[in-house]
Amino acid sequence: MTRKSIQLLRNPIPYTAAFTREQFLFYETRATARLISEGLSEEEAVNRIIEENLFQYPTEKSVRRIARACVRRLKAMEDETLVQALASEPSQTAKQICLYAMMRQYRVVWDFMVTVIGEKYRLRDISFGKMDLNVFFIRLQEQDDNAASWSDSTVTKLKQVLTKILVENGYIDSGKAGHLNPVWLDPILENAIRDSGDHRALAAFNCFS
Repeated sequence: MTRKSIQLLRNPIPYTAAFTREQFLFYETRATARLISEGLSEEEAVNRIIEENLFQYPTEKSVRRIARACVRRLKAMEDETLVQALASEPSQTAKQICLYAMMRQYRVVWDFMVTVIGEKYRLRDISFGKMDLNVFFIRLQEQDDNAASWSDSTVTKLKQVLTKILVENGYIDSGKAGHLNPVWLDPILENAIRDSGDHRALAAFNCFS
């Protein structure tokens, strides 16, 4: 990965570390997608989640915060068919869509998946470890003022969340894994990405055809 590669951004939204409070949220995002696919508006879906405590969280405040975070992720994809697929397709497919939603919403996730993971697949370099995360964040903080302001503890949490995302989606077997697994992009998500013109995202899913 070169210094220039981190600058290949999908859009100019600021970097944020907000997803350290949210994590991958597969179950929660899928539940939200199901409600919206049933015809509920975004606000109605949030209210249903809160009223029935569908996430089984301890406080209404935490349920509301995460429900709204899930709605934002679904909106970030700008694709109703992907929302429906996330709601109804098998878990492996739905998890890929959930990851893509995070990439679309969070610039850090996008950059990491495209410029680190995607580049490794492109080069057929299956090695992966803490050094890759360390180098990514060092270079990111050198280039961006927002990222430079993050504390060491925030960067550590970001690394932990990104690692968990990789485990959840089968890229690595555990946080201690030293190599990447092969991954295959589901045709549903591949077609949606191509239709949207988001072609750079394909690399994150080991798709170069």
